Amino acid sequence: MFYVSCSMTIKPLADHILIEPIKEEEKTKAGIFLPDTASKEKSEEGKVIAVGPGKKTDEGKIIPVSVKPGDKVLFSKYGPSEIKVDDKEYLIAREDDILAIIE
Repeated sequence: MFYVSCSMTIKPLADHILIEPIKEEEKTKAGIFLPDTASKEKSEEGKVIAVGPGKKTDEGKIIPVSVKPGDKVLFSKYGPSEIKVDDKEYLIAREDDILAIIE
């Protein structure tokens, strides 16, 4: 995990996507909420914060990314890289790591 200590804007390059993971509160069948420390599974849902311009082909043409900021997405569990900015966790993933857009 990378740590960035100052306030900044992150602009992804190429076909990279900045995602804010959606943390779901886990609840047992009896209605007891489990804290984050009890959950060992990583979230697989997130909100797209920023996208890069797209992947460049060998001919120099840019293929735009198919998601946009604000989209809620499903992503592969171990694909994205974790980063931390101002004590907030984000993920940077390639477009190939995005599995679906949730509507």
